[in-house]
Amino acid sequence: MYKANIYVTLKEGVLDPQGEAVKKSLKVLDYAQVEEVRIGKFVEVWLTSSDRGSALKELEEMSDKLLANPVIEDYRVELAEVI
Repeated sequence: MYKANIYVTLKEGVLDPQGEAVKKSLKVLDYAQVEEVRIGKFVEVWLTSSDRGSALKELEEMSDKLLANPVIEDYRVELAEVI
């Protein structure tokens, strides 16, 4: 069995209104050192697969088709074998 952590973030240059709102709120709370905030998604997926290569292939497909919007988002997959 494998456990994957998938991190989805907005591509560079894509506006992040939620991140801007959080940044403004942090500044109001006197966290003046905050320069930028970007909001993303974190997804955990557990899957059974015959090998690491096929697990990564399936996770890439899942990410491209559903978990991320490849037009405006990037994603990164971390995969670990669990017992």
